[in-house]
Formats: sequence, structure tokens, C-alpha cells
Amino acid sequence: MMRRDRAMMRRSRAMTLRRGRAMTLRRVAAIPLALAVVVPMSAAPAAAVSPVRVVHTEQVQAGPYTLKIGFSVWPLRALQSLDFTFRPADGISGKTGTLTRVSPDGASEETPLVRHPRALDVWGLDIAALGDEGDWTFRFAVDGPQGQAVGELTGLAVLEQPGPPLWLSWSIGAVPLGVLVVTVGVAWSRSRRRSVVIPRT
Repeated sequence: MMRRDRAMMRRSRAMTLRRGRAMTLRRVAAIPLALAVVVPMSAAPAAAVSPVRVVHTEQVQAGPYTLKIGFSVWPLRALQSLDFTFRPADGISGKTGTLTRVSPDGASEETPLVRHPRALDVWGLDIAALGDEGDWTFRFAVDGPQGQAVGELTGLAVLEQPGPPLWLSWSIGAVPLGVLVVTVGVAWSRSRRRSVVIPRT
């Protein structure tokens, strides 16, 4: 009996070791497959980034520096998102600068000129919008090998906002929420009525 028990224990241990080795081999074999799936998925967002498409350009002279201003949408409309590119004729290397956007009512906003995230060889604004219709001014201050200089793009016409007015869009968007609130209120009122217990007389 003891011999049989020992033999059975040995067989059991051998089967356990075989199963463990088989599971280990399966896990190791699954690693390349997992990498083959994960690597293309991680590379997909980078490949999906689209370059900037310029459909209209204007030119600004800031002292010795010539800048070409690119727009991904033309004509411009208030609150319409687009890309802006600012390309010096001899490149952005060795240069710094600022952009001041002056709105039709005279309010201004100054920002540093930085590389466009989807066009690294030029300065630019990524998915920006001009808030008011009317004539805007873009003022460029450039500091480079030939010194500092300022140039302006004036009379940049921005047309009225595309589509319905903003207040109307918000109103239409709020309709489903209002319907949902009314529906929940009616359902809650009915459930309360059903839960009321009428005392026996």
C-alpha cells in the first residue's frame, strides 16, 4: 500500500510539474501576440495626427523679417476654430517673438510665438478662434539676428458667427435636458401615489 501511495504521489507531482510548464510556455508564447496588438494601437494616435492644411496666406513685413501668415480656413468667422501658421522667410531658427491679437473693440492679448504642434518648422496657433466679428489686427514683434522689429497685419476681416446665434444653440441643446427632468418628475410623482397606503375604514 505504501508503495502504491508513493507511486501515486510521484505521478501527481509529475502531472503538476507538466501542467505548470505548459502554462508557463503558453504565457511566454502569448507575449509576442500581445506586443503585436499593443504596439500598432499605441502607434495609431501618432499616425492619426493630420498636418496643417493652409488655404490662404497673408504677408507681414516686420523690419528686415518677412512673415507669411497661413490660415486653415478662409474667410474667417467669429468663434470658428482654425489653425494659424507664422512662417519667417528664412525660418524660425535663432528667432523669438510675440503675437498680439487686437480685437475690433481694442482689447488685446499678447502671447509668445511658439512652434505649431503639427508643423514644427513654423510658429503657429493650434485650433484657435477669434471671438468677435469685425476687423482684427495681428501685431508681430520679432527678435532675431538682424535685431528687433515690429510688423502688423491690419484689417483682418472676421465675419459673423456661422450657424444659429449662440443663445439659440444653447436653448436647443437644453431641450433634451428639460424633457428628461419633466419625465423623471412625472415618474417620481406616480411612484409616490402608488406607494400611498389607504387606511381601511
